[in-house]
Amino acid sequence: MLIETADINDVEAIIELQRIAYQSEAKLYRNWEIPPSTESLNQLSSLFSSHVFLKATVNGRIIGSVRANINNGSCHIGRLIVDPQYQNRGVGTALLGEIECKYSTCRRFELFTGIKSQKNIRLYEKAGYKAYRTEAVSSKLSRICFEKVKQI
Repeated sequence: MLIETADINDVEAIIELQRIAYQSEAKLYRNWEIPPSTESLNQLSSLFSSHVFLKATVNGRIIGSVRANINNGSCHIGRLIVDPQYQNRGVGTALLGEIECKYSTCRRFELFTGIKSQKNIRLYEKAGYKAYRTEAVSSKLSRICFEKVKQI
């Protein structure tokens, strides 16, 4: 597996993988209109100017991705996705670690996941993230916000 910076030429493969990877979340919440499922190619493309995208590849095929940007001094990590065929093999952990390396000057990292997303919660906790807030997204969905603060 190779992890490297993605570019705009990868956008179609990333959005296709995103839709596949988030099917389990959509099923878990019984909501097929969650933002990762409905994000358009144009919306995703526009983020390449403000976010860093990483991709994990095997034999040239994208099997995972993550994005991040700096906001108010914190690194905001989003859309950590892994092809279902490659889950539970360390791909997500590797992508998360690599995005933290890319933003190594940041003292604080944050991300969120749905409150029912136990696999994601375990991954983030194992990587040293701590829950600091739960918030309602809608009447049917709440999310847990996690942070990781580096000690100086």
